[in-house]
Parts: sequence; C-alpha cells; structure tokens
Amino acid sequence: MSRTRNIAAVSWFVAFALLVSGAHAEQPAAEAAARRDGQHDFDFNIGTWKTHLRRLVQPLTGSRTWIEYDGTTVVRKVWNGRANLAELEAEGPKGHLQVLSLRLYDPGAAQWSLNAASSKGGGISVPTVGEFRNGRGEFYDYENFNGRMILVRNLWSDITANSCRFEQAFSEDGGKTWEVNWIAVDTRITEPSNAR
Repeated sequence: MSRTRNIAAVSWFVAFALLVSGAHAEQPAAEAAARRDGQHDFDFNIGTWKTHLRRLVQPLTGSRTWIEYDGTTVVRKVWNGRANLAELEAEGPKGHLQVLSLRLYDPGAAQWSLNAASSKGGGISVPTVGEFRNGRGEFYDYENFNGRMILVRNLWSDITANSCRFEQAFSEDGGKTWEVNWIAVDTRITEPSNAR
C-alpha cells in the first residue's frame, strides 16, 4: 500500500515538475519578446564632440587629486547602429590621451557591451555590459584592479541632442559604495551651415 502511495506521490511530483518547467521554458521566450529593442540607443552619440574630461589620478587609494583634459571625440556608426566606434584624443597635464571605445549591441540579450582601449596599453578592457532605461545607460563588469577584484560601473546620463555625460566608478564592497574616477562631458561640434 505504501509503495503505491509513493509511486503516486512521485508521479504527481514528476507531473508538477514538468508543468512548472514547461512554464519556465516559455517565460524566457516571452521575456525576450517583451524586451525593448535597444540597437539604436547610442545613435545620440554619433558625430563629433568637444570633450572635457576629469580623471582621478589614483583610484581607490583615498586620493582626491584630479587632472583635467580637453579634446575631441569622434563617434562613427557601424553595422547600421548595432555597433559604434568612438575615438577620443585629448591633452592634459599628463600629456596626450588616446582612447578607443567599441560598443557592440547583442540583439538576443538586448544589451550593449562597452569595450575600451588606450594607445598606451595596446589591449582591450573587460567589457562593461548593460542597457539604457529612461534615458540613462548603466553598464557593469567585475575586473582585476591592482591585484583586487572590483566592480566597475559606467553611466551615460544628461543626454540631449547636443550634450551628454559619461562617468566611470569603482566599488570595492560589492556595489554598496562607489568612487567616481572618470567624468567626461561632451558638447556636440556642429559644422557651419555653409560647410560643404
């Protein structure tokens, strides 16, 4: 008698598990269909910008010494907007700064990965990954910084037709607190109406 009850209980559990797993299998597909297509979220950034940059000299050391750079950022659309390439060249007290940013859109995840490289380093960074919501882009990664694993956050905000703000911050405590170490404010450079 108890063996029959056990078989019935196992059969009921298996049926319930199949029902639940079937519902969950449909859920990601429904969520993917409901996701907003963000492949043109960086279209605002295409063009040429005057860039004012502030950089914290020694992040996560308690230092409050910032240096400033002024330069130009040129952003080009790639793959009809599903990617773009940004080139920053700026001058400051620490010399010439060249940064290349490659931003790639993943249509399946409806998220962007932001990849950066400096002409001084020759390598590409760990990508921050995220998306835009309500006019604000948030992108995160987990990477090694001076021998410690930290969280990195990149934010795009204050976006208008002719200006935007980019900010990078580090966290050593899993995102409870953040130290901003890079702030770039861009103002669009418009060509004169009689330019050919």
